[in-house]
Amino acid sequence: MKYYLAKDAAIKWLETPSVYQISLDELHELDGESFSFFKNCASQTGCNTKDSAFIDYCLEEGLLATENVSARRPPIVRSSDPSLRYLELQITSACNLTCKHCYIGDEPRKELSTEQIRTVLTEFEELQGLRVLITGGEPLLHRSFSEINEMLPDFSVRKALFTNGMLLKKEMLRTLKVDEIQVSIDGLERAHDSLRGTGTFRRALEAVKDALDSGFQVSVATMVHGGNLDDFDEMERRFKNMGIKDWTVDVPCATGRLREHAEFHVSPEAGGKYLGYGYGGGMHTSGQGHGCGLHLMAVMADGRAAKCTFYSSRAVGMVQEGLRTCWHRIKPVRLETLQCRCEYLEVCRGGCRYRAELLGSHFGKDLYRCSLYGIIDKTI
Repeated sequence: MKYYLAKDAAIKWLETPSVYQISLDELHELDGESFSFFKNCASQTGCNTKDSAFIDYCLEEGLLATENVSARRPPIVRSSDPSLRYLELQITSACNLTCKHCYIGDEPRKELSTEQIRTVLTEFEELQGLRVLITGGEPLLHRSFSEINEMLPDFSVRKALFTNGMLLKKEMLRTLKVDEIQVSIDGLERAHDSLRGTGTFRRALEAVKDALDSGFQVSVATMVHGGNLDDFDEMERRFKNMGIKDWTVDVPCATGRLREHAEFHVSPEAGGKYLGYGYGGGMHTSGQGHGCGLHLMAVMADGRAAKCTFYSSRAVGMVQEGLRTCWHRIKPVRLETLQCRCEYLEVCRGGCRYRAELLGSHFGKDLYRCSLYGIIDKTI
């Protein structure tokens, strides 16, 4: 019997050859023999093996299918080292809210053209990318979002839509072509609305429920601020009961509008412990010996490329130069170059480097992470 690479599986030649199950968001590393086997499975002729246990495992994990599916397969080309696995793609800076902690602030509206987005996604796929994070502003406000939405299935990467939920109605969910939806919920009703506007909590929660009912994997992002410190236990209970896939908790950097709203600031001593909340794998990972963002790059709505959206003012280039060119200009942060020397370094990975720079120096410490691990007294 012949077997074929499943529709939602893609071979990725990263530092280690791998096969990625897109819909389940699972990466399986391969040895040389398995790599050759899966490449054969991706061909029109298919593959076979006498190892029935291995075949059963691959079928169960959604890596193989018994029928040849019509799916566009990206080129299998060895990636850069480090590999670019996660791409923040800010398709527009337009937003329908004026959140008090927004790092973008009140910049004029900018957005990538559909041609630019297609080119970026094509290059990201060729670089063996895994996950594109479609962000804004509010990405659903892009003037050509319906056209962008229709092109998404052309690419063998996981698509995650980041939204405030205000426009995420049932009609849109019926046609939305993403694998995951992340909604921002910054506390229970009073705390969330104090940051994002009256009525936004109920609409965001309704959007989460509608997305779950529509069969989407849903994650939630929460920012720690002065108004929501008593809400975390209840948020955790609610999110787990609802079936939220991942809950990401972070402290916003004091930039953009947050600089004008001191009432939402939290000190490292008060806010650090809340970084211990949250669960799941998160949207991107790092690697041993390196700080945050080893496999991450961001593209802004005006075409600038940077190590992440916080570093937009220090862009490494423009997308017109090519994604690979921009990626090679980003220098990985090695943990040995940081001032951090505590026992939690490989777990913490130096925290958020942008936040650390705001608090001190380029090689300094993210005091919020220090506070989480109970060593803040040793760092101030």
